[in-house]
Amino acid sequence: MRIAVCTVSLPEWTPEEAVAEVAALGFDGIEWRVADDPGTDGPPGFWRGNRCTLPASTFEQDAPRIRELTSAAGLDIPAVGPYARCDDLETVERLMRGAAALGTPRMRVQVGAPGPEGYRETFARRREEFRAVADLALRHGVQALLELHHQSLVSSASAAARFLDGVDPRAVGVIHDVGNMVREGYEFDPWSLEILGEHLAHVHVKNAVLQPAPSASPPWSWEWAPMRTGAAPLQRLFDALTGVGYEGWVSLEDFSTEVPLRERLADDLAYVRQLTA
Repeated sequence: MRIAVCTVSLPEWTPEEAVAEVAALGFDGIEWRVADDPGTDGPPGFWRGNRCTLPASTFEQDAPRIRELTSAAGLDIPAVGPYARCDDLETVERLMRGAAALGTPRMRVQVGAPGPEGYRETFARRREEFRAVADLALRHGVQALLELHHQSLVSSASAAARFLDGVDPRAVGVIHDVGNMVREGYEFDPWSLEILGEHLAHVHVKNAVLQPAPSASPPWSWEWAPMRTGAAPLQRLFDALTGVGYEGWVSLEDFSTEVPLRERLADDLAYVRQLTA
């Protein structure tokens, strides 16, 4: 397995700073966040004001420069993480052209949450839309990635397998994300990988923990946690990945903030290397 880091978890660094730091720490690759981030007057955040973000509106034009920047640091780009949804095919195709120019083989395409018409009808419509996404993926040579995510139509491996039934795995794959799944959609790790089968294309790793929240209903809240201390059974996940012969990429995206960024990233990499030893 090769280890990358998602730049959504590097909000303090510019792309130039990120490739230098990530390469120096010993990562194999970097997974770029792609979004038109509105910025903020305050400190940079993971999802707003993130300095390590490639603008979606100019992604296709910027791709050759970013490809050269990343390559010069000795890093590969296993995937990119934009936020375009499958019901916006024009944007999906524009971003796929950018991904192809960047030289990355995979690009996330979001499926979204159930609409006002309810889960079943939204699920059926998004399935049809993803058929068109699959066609674009084959045309541009960029595999579309469906991320297992809490509060979405596909929070579990079982839901993703049902969603992608009959879809060519060369065109559409799945991002297994245990940190999202412990919040919603968790299935025993070896079973979840078996359920995904050929559609298992990429892996995200982060961790979360359930904390008391007395003013909430119910009085509990999921919070992002350091890689070593959250609820996700990471050793079991990596044992299961080894068991199914997974040799692809694992991208880290640590949203905890207790430890400064560089120290946090170094420890995350050391820990994951230990888990995969």
